[in-house]
Amino acid sequence: MKNKLVKLLVFVTVLAGAFYIFKLFYNPDKAMVSTSGNNGEIREGDLIFQSSFSEQGKAIQQATKSVYTHCGIIYKRNGKYYVYEAVQPVKLTPLDQWIARGKNHHYVIKRLSNADQVLIPEALEKMKKEGEKFLGKNYDSTFEWSDTRIYCSELIWKIYKRGTGVEIGKLEKLKDFDLTGAEVKKKLKERYGENIPLEETVISPASVFNSELLITVKEQ
Repeated sequence: MKNKLVKLLVFVTVLAGAFYIFKLFYNPDKAMVSTSGNNGEIREGDLIFQSSFSEQGKAIQQATKSVYTHCGIIYKRNGKYYVYEAVQPVKLTPLDQWIARGKNHHYVIKRLSNADQVLIPEALEKMKKEGEKFLGKNYDSTFEWSDTRIYCSELIWKIYKRGTGVEIGKLEKLKDFDLTGAEVKKKLKERYGENIPLEETVISPASVFNSELLITVKEQ
């Protein structure tokens, strides 16, 4: 009985030691994001971009010539960071969960170059109030320029425009994109049939990402 007890204690000790070492050295991939430091410090109102695994993501890449297919706005609640995003439906998603969904957990965080002047507390509050009007709305898979439904880069553009007056990214028409790719043609056929709205106003994740008003804060 004594020998069994000793063996059990040894086993528990070894197991505890192994678990400690695991926690000490294990890096839970790139999904965990640091919020400290000077260059990589996150702020409310920052924009975050990633690549998705979906067929739509492939189509967006082909049409816009950009690897980034999804984006959102970073907000802070009760000391934790979230991404306000247009998925199904529009919602707040914990930052780490949002990053973990992306391809290879890669992400880029960008910020207005003059954020200190523009994103004052009053402006951020107005942005949040404008954004709340979209909360729970359905995702817009046909990319219409209305408030009935909403897609990711449209959510960002409208929140910034209505909250601060700043237009992040150039508005385009659907016809301005490269619509010749196989994935693009497939999605256009699925969603529009033969009546593709080529004159529809669109704001793409690529257009927001490439805005000259933004600077890169963090990339991982």
